[in-house]
Amino acid sequence: MNRNTVKAALIRSIPVMAGYIVLGTGFGILLRGAGYGLPWAFAMSLFIYAGSLQYVGASMLASGASLLTGILTSIMVNARHLFYSISMIGRYRDAGRFKPYMIFGLTDEVYTLLVGGEVPEGAEPQAYRFLVTLFCHSYWVTGSVLGSALGTVLPFSTEGIEFSMTALFIAAFTGQWLESRDHIPALTGLLCTLVCRILFGPGRFLIPAMLLITAVLTLLRHRMEDTAEESQ
Repeated sequence: MNRNTVKAALIRSIPVMAGYIVLGTGFGILLRGAGYGLPWAFAMSLFIYAGSLQYVGASMLASGASLLTGILTSIMVNARHLFYSISMIGRYRDAGRFKPYMIFGLTDEVYTLLVGGEVPEGAEPQAYRFLVTLFCHSYWVTGSVLGSALGTVLPFSTEGIEFSMTALFIAAFTGQWLESRDHIPALTGLLCTLVCRILFGPGRFLIPAMLLITAVLTLLRHRMEDTAEESQ
């Protein structure tokens, strides 16, 4: 693992650092407000490492939700990972000892950084992807611990703080839109989600939307590949 690899991964992860420190801090404060202190914030961010699920988890812990509710909620909230991770199979195939952790650490934001497949010149591909994942994970843990610690000395209302995750998703979407020439995937995601939201309602639209997006993008795969080749 050479210096160029470490430097390139660190630079690539900096945009996520800004978001994760702030969002992790929000989670730590929210969890502290629910009655769970720093060890909980650290353990949840280290071993669960799922921003939106952790925000929901803080509310479930506070309300005393059952184990079954927790399991079903986890599946519903993180179901999208099953779909977008498929596109990373080829990139992770030769990851060797890095693979288990890279699979675990593939969040929405890490996916956004790595989905393009570009690896900076002079960097080792799999080590670079591993380090991007590791740096992002460390930012999230740091933010969560910081928020939990601040929650003991800076008490304030946590109402509305969960919207910070939505803001991060919007920022990630905007970044991909600006960087990509082909907006078909983005428009497909928006339209399919809107249709499923109308048909299935706010509590049941996520998995149908993911299935519909996957089906549509599969049908459009060859067209998008041709477009990508023409733009090169």
